[in-house]
Amino acid sequence: MSDFHPGLVHIRTPTFRRPAALRRALQSMIDQSWPHWVCDVYDDDAEESGRAVVESLGDTRIRYTGNRPQLFASRNIDQCFSASNPHRAEYFCVVEDDNFILPDFCAANIALAQEQGVEIVLRNQLIEQSSGTPEAHVGATGVLDDLFTEGRYSASDFRLSLLAGIGVSNGGLFWSVRAASPLEIQYPCTATLQEYLRTYSIVEPIYVALTPLAVWAENAEQTTRNAELASGYLRRELDLKRAVQDLRRKVWMRASPEQRARFMTDPRFAAPVSTRAIHLGKALIGQRLSGHVSTIEAARLRLRGLMIRSLGRVTPEFRSFVLSRDGLAGTGGR
Repeated sequence: MSDFHPGLVHIRTPTFRRPAALRRALQSMIDQSWPHWVCDVYDDDAEESGRAVVESLGDTRIRYTGNRPQLFASRNIDQCFSASNPHRAEYFCVVEDDNFILPDFCAANIALAQEQGVEIVLRNQLIEQSSGTPEAHVGATGVLDDLFTEGRYSASDFRLSLLAGIGVSNGGLFWSVRAASPLEIQYPCTATLQEYLRTYSIVEPIYVALTPLAVWAENAEQTTRNAELASGYLRRELDLKRAVQDLRRKVWMRASPEQRARFMTDPRFAAPVSTRAIHLGKALIGQRLSGHVSTIEAARLRLRGLMIRSLGRVTPEFRSFVLSRDGLAGTGGR
């Protein structure tokens, strides 16, 4: 007898002072064609602005929790990737308050995971431009369109997506109780860096599904998700770029000679060759740039990479995190 409820999806929703957006996100769950789900709303607002939204919807599948003490954006998001399973669910996903899911999101992801024999699906998301403004509209472009092609990826191939882009988008992840990859980062950093680190944390096959069944809000000017750290904007950006540089170098070093040889032209990644070359250059990986960028551009990328290496910082905790994930790679996470 299983120790979970077969087919039950546990949705986690972090929120902070966006009641209208939260209502839309929760309504998108109520509209799911798959009725077997529960949602925990984690409200970081001390005034509990999300509580009234939850209560007004009157759906017993939606439960409210006020964070005490306040966690701030990155930790509030990160706790939603915890391995804890209070509802004994079989599947999990995260829907941030400004995002929403389309009616077949849960049903299609469950069917695809079972059909492909994987425990993690990365689902494409449409982009809502100017989210939170009167000009908001959902376009036809997906966040994964210029990064992946449809299909199953081994953990090592998936990690290489860090050299083509960012890899994981939080709202696109859908995983089962059997997943071996530790998705909660538990390292103090920005929410953006968490997504890079989640990509690095995948230690098992993952299926990338390009049919978009969720919507991601483009609202960088409105959000403070990366601004909670005490350091200023420039320091945060330099440290973020240095951490990403280190991750990319680590991925390249761990890749097999065959993976390195085919990376620039590997058709499984949709990123243009020029984009791959830029990321390699900024990570101070120059071996594959010849023939893809000019000598002048290669020198410029190297100079930029050296500046990031010199001015950016990584903490001992960051290095410990990377080592902890390295210890799981190739073992199926067990």
